[in-house]
Amino acid sequence: MSVMDKLKQMMKGHEDKAGQGVDKAGDFVDDRTQGKYSSQVDTAQEKLRQQLGADREQGKGQDNPPQT
Repeated sequence: MSVMDKLKQMMKGHEDKAGQGVDKAGDFVDDRTQGKYSSQVDTAQEKLRQQLGADREQGKGQDNPPQT
């Protein structure tokens, strides 16, 4: 079982909190780097939300089929 599988299992039912954590971490990095890597941070946040399923809770990502 991979680390991401373990994280998904732990976050099951708490996708909204996971999404908030991803947002908070991204904001922290943006603050510390003074926004220098803002676009890269945003991309990483989006990918993490997709992996953890946090985007489904907010109605995002419904057009994307599940990746196998």
